[in-house]
Amino acid sequence: MTIDPGIAEIQKITEQLAATAFPVSIGAFVAERAATMGDAPAAVWFEDGLTLSYADLNERSDALAAALLARGIRKGAHVALMMSNVPEFVLSWFALAKLGAVLVPVNTAYTSTELDFLLNQSDSQALIVDAALLPAFEGMTRRPSCLDNERVFVRGGGAPYVSLDGLLEEKRVWTAPWPVVSTDLASLQYTSGTTGFPKGCMLTHDYWLLLAFSAAGGMGADQVRSSLLWAPFFYMDPQWQLMMTMQLGGTAYVAKRMSLTRFFGWVRDLAINYTYFPEAALKSLPPSEADKKMSLRYINAFGWSPASIREAEERFGVVARDSFGMTEIGAGMLMPAAAVHKLDSRSCGVPAPFRETRVVGEDGRECAVGEAGELQIRGRSILLGYYKRPDANADSFDGDWFRTGDLFIRDADGYLNIVGRIKDMVRRSSENISAREVEAVLEELPEVEEAAVVPVPDALRKEEVKAYLKLKPGVDRAAFSLDRLFDHCKQSLAAFKVPRYIGFVDDYPRTPSHKIAKQKLIAAAGDLRSGAYDRVDGVWR
Repeated sequence: MTIDPGIAEIQKITEQLAATAFPVSIGAFVAERAATMGDAPAAVWFEDGLTLSYADLNERSDALAAALLARGIRKGAHVALMMSNVPEFVLSWFALAKLGAVLVPVNTAYTSTELDFLLNQSDSQALIVDAALLPAFEGMTRRPSCLDNERVFVRGGGAPYVSLDGLLEEKRVWTAPWPVVSTDLASLQYTSGTTGFPKGCMLTHDYWLLLAFSAAGGMGADQVRSSLLWAPFFYMDPQWQLMMTMQLGGTAYVAKRMSLTRFFGWVRDLAINYTYFPEAALKSLPPSEADKKMSLRYINAFGWSPASIREAEERFGVVARDSFGMTEIGAGMLMPAAAVHKLDSRSCGVPAPFRETRVVGEDGRECAVGEAGELQIRGRSILLGYYKRPDANADSFDGDWFRTGDLFIRDADGYLNIVGRIKDMVRRSSENISAREVEAVLEELPEVEEAAVVPVPDALRKEEVKAYLKLKPGVDRAAFSLDRLFDHCKQSLAAFKVPRYIGFVDDYPRTPSHKIAKQKLIAAAGDLRSGAYDRVDGVWR
């Protein structure tokens, strides 16, 4: 029997990983890479002209781990990290991993209200923060009692807090006081869902190592020696992308933030072999003779159309592949390089190494080939659960199977195609935005009776947020202030959650139980932008 070439490729990668001696922790991984790579450049903050070698990352994170230990940070302590794409983020992350402390990455756009929730819900005992972001912290009304000024470490700042720069300058000698192993908790990575407030995914050291090593196995050290990282480090993607690059012995070039106008220049001038490539970037620069002179070898083409994937492969001579992953599971599916026969099918691929998948119908039974159902995934080192959320854990697991909330179809060859989603959320760029969280903020306005938030397709960010508002009887739409609505949202929501589009309804289509039937609302609209106010462009569409 002939094995599908893509499935054979994943089987080979899985066998190689099974024979690999994984480091026992992220800290051990950093130390091993430093011993192997030494003074080779590991990460370059190219806009600032700053390079850290593998040895630098290890030695400086050692010194910071020792300094944090001297100030009472112990194994198991939850430490929030609120910082942009600066070297200190990476050094703090690795230092906490060496201590066995638990990293709690914080979105730098969070307001004081959102910090009130996250720092308390995560039981954060310390905070590492950039001085520019202190206003959000200082505006909190429910600062955790254990989070005194002696446990706030500030980059670019000092009294009344502790200077992070000063800690790094102490250059203390690190001696690990206790073992840190693969099953220890490494991070609480927060992600939004249908229940409103974000949930903290409990992720182990092995979760991150497996994700990075699996990604590296799918690319190959002979192909990828340089990568471009542009997403914020508080997201999971640049974290595993950095570790993947280090595993390959390459150099990660770190941008402060994404810029479509400069993206191609970065890729060309830095001789980038790998990056997460936004589909919108493909359309921003017309094809030219210079395309194939780029050093690109492999790109993540998340959610791309088949036509765009074909165009990228032809223009740049690359392998462009989609995949499926979530914070909860890491890599769920990979589209193998050998699966060229599936590129026109909008497939997300086949199960990633150490992952099992099944598609389940509403009756709990596995669906037949070609039948849509919920994708469920299990395997090595998926999340341990949501932190202090027994309700979410009960809803999200079917035994040891994680319920993704996404609808898939399995084809006859075992490849999985995404159909849509069950969960009520908007996926904007790298963020899951809970529709209910945004609706709750909108419904705080005295004029609003009900709000319904839906996703609007967007070429750059995949989806944007649209809110349909039903105003209370007697409220004049013409007199209703959208500026006040947006100001209200900005007080309680991070900027990326604030609706871009606003529409009005007299009433909503309803289910038999009188819930808002959002799918009918979406289906009736055609173009969801039409007739809505566009906050970004300041016009009615």
